[in-house]
Amino acid sequence: MSTVYLALGSNLGDRPANLRAAVDALPPYVRILARSPIYKTPPWGLTDQPAFLNMALRGKTDLEPASLLDHLKGLEAELGRLPTVRWGPRLIDMDILFYDDLVLVTPALTLPHPHLHERAFVLVPLADIAPDFVHPLLNKTVAELLADCDTTGIRKLE
Repeated sequence: MSTVYLALGSNLGDRPANLRAAVDALPPYVRILARSPIYKTPPWGLTDQPAFLNMALRGKTDLEPASLLDHLKGLEAELGRLPTVRWGPRLIDMDILFYDDLVLVTPALTLPHPHLHERAFVLVPLADIAPDFVHPLLNKTVAELLADCDTTGIRKLE
């Protein structure tokens, strides 16, 4: 089994319920080992949209990376996510941040997530569950990556 770190986010509808539904939908393919608190975060990329709720999970899976991605995208659709503009509003978003310490670049998937080190909305919750995890390309811990990010506007809800 592989250890995976996932980021979950929602900024449409009942955001806490959307996150709960996503967490509940992950087993049995992803066994959840740890979950961060939920954070209210300002939108990133496309800023003219509602605030997000974000969280991070650590889990175990037997799925290979591409199959895990397909599974997550299928769950997003089942939970009601509709196609939208890049970085636009969404009912639910699930991203693979790390898959063990695998480095992978394919047309469909890049691991580690290529922008996680730039995104406080990912690093803040991730640091709650994996502060000492070392990014396999940047050779910095999650806590060190977070120290380099602006966390303005991020607030813990739980």
